[in-house]
Amino acid sequence: MLHAVSRSRQVLIALLIAAPLSFIGCQRNTPTSQTYPIAPAADIEVEPLKATKMELPPLFRDIEKRTFQFFWDTTNEQNGLTPDRFPSRPFASIASVGYALTAYPIGVENGWVSRSQAVDRTLLTLKFFRDLPSGPQKTGKGSYNGFYYHFLDMQKGQRYDSWVELSSVDTALLMMGVLFAQSYYDRDDAREKEIREIADTLYRRVDWTWLQKNKPLVSMGWFPESGFIKHDWTGYNEAMLLYVLALGSPSHPVSPDAWTVWTRTYNDVWGVYQGEEFLAFGPLFGHQYSHVWIDFRGIQDDYMRERGIDYFENSRRAAYAQRAYAIANPMKWEDYGPEVWGLTASDGPQQTLQEYRGEQRQFRHYSARGAGLRENFDDGTIAPTAAIASLPFAPEIVIPSTVAMHERYGEFLYSSYGFLDSFNPSFKYDIPLKTGRVVPNQGWVASDYIGIDQGPILAMIANYRNDFVWNVMKRNPYIRSGLERAGFKGGWLEPPKVQADGKEALPETTPKPQTKAEKEAATARALGEAESRAGRANEAQAPKQQPD
Repeated sequence: MLHAVSRSRQVLIALLIAAPLSFIGCQRNTPTSQTYPIAPAADIEVEPLKATKMELPPLFRDIEKRTFQFFWDTTNEQNGLTPDRFPSRPFASIASVGYALTAYPIGVENGWVSRSQAVDRTLLTLKFFRDLPSGPQKTGKGSYNGFYYHFLDMQKGQRYDSWVELSSVDTALLMMGVLFAQSYYDRDDAREKEIREIADTLYRRVDWTWLQKNKPLVSMGWFPESGFIKHDWTGYNEAMLLYVLALGSPSHPVSPDAWTVWTRTYNDVWGVYQGEEFLAFGPLFGHQYSHVWIDFRGIQDDYMRERGIDYFENSRRAAYAQRAYAIANPMKWEDYGPEVWGLTASDGPQQTLQEYRGEQRQFRHYSARGAGLRENFDDGTIAPTAAIASLPFAPEIVIPSTVAMHERYGEFLYSSYGFLDSFNPSFKYDIPLKTGRVVPNQGWVASDYIGIDQGPILAMIANYRNDFVWNVMKRNPYIRSGLERAGFKGGWLEPPKVQADGKEALPETTPKPQTKAEKEAATARALGEAESRAGRANEAQAPKQQPD
């Protein structure tokens, strides 16, 4: 039985969506939010779309604190290794460590730990990774050529098992945390200096060119038993951050054509889905991971310049498309709707076939789930991280969704470290489970927290509040270099203009005259945006059907 949406929340949703000029594209610095006219004709002067930040309810502060405590409490205090998942905690994940290194300064800024405590934990972690045994041997090593094994033994830091690969993208997620620490700990203090030095050493060790067996692309990884993984990272997905790091490397950089070839497959996944035109990737983590550390508002590579948007706007559209998919609910899963949405990589109940609504449906354990032009799989499993980590992109739909999930399912889904990984209201089968439990009359709920799902929740709330992670990373010269070598221009990448008196010039407030072609292009984009907004407003104002 579906939960009936309360009348008060229906009104809230209607108000949020029916007021697009105030809320849509909150915090954006893109052409869509700053320069597109709203009028249907290019020769009519109108005010540009203004961004308005929505206030976060108290729940979000509680989510932040609990999610931070996940990283602080579960990380091994002897070596800085963070578990892939908890409480089943079988091994460490190097990507989880990257998110943990990002979490500690967030804790400092919020007063949850002292700067001295965060420095101690960070320095311990970086030293451990610096000194970890490296080599091509099958066992007893944790790294090779600067890359680290995806999963490490929680105590020794060695490769966890023979099925674990030397992972390029997970090493990239780790390095994002390493470089974040390098830029955050900037004081003239011996320990903070050491953090910066070790971070530099770790980043310089990564030999990105070694994994380029099919230049200019980078392979997904390497096994000591079988060699290089045949599949390379091609766009569009979470490996955008990998190429930025590889291009920005001061020691083993890949050539700029790597980005050109990476984006060559974009046209295969650019299209209209659920009323949104964007660069599609089914699971939402592909639209989130790179944005945790890099502020893509107002900066564009060649591809996005041609499309007239940026990657931030692209992720906003992806979030809206997923919500629209949940509202349409083509597979008739329980509880899907405007407040319950979000498919990404997450835990699930079990790998099994079960009858649902008179037909056989496939369910999975841990798997990528998504809705889009490609990479689609949906078994009724919702992951809170999918919506919450989209907060900076679309707060007007994420805030009500987060509050609703907490109110409806919080009794069994929300615990010591915030939201458990996922839940599935449709799965009520009495069969052995891989993980989690079935709550009577409520469906399946996960039993673990997963580090790579917790990390984006914490960091993206911080970014929404005050751009914290983004602003720290803007100071990192390697990130700037990687973006520039990929062809990104505009926005915060542009050097500040200096006046004759040496003072920084104020931003221009008078728009430059547009050519006829530019006016036509702007009008076309504005009409598309207006149609999209009108559709959302109509949806919000339409009579709500009661559940069957």
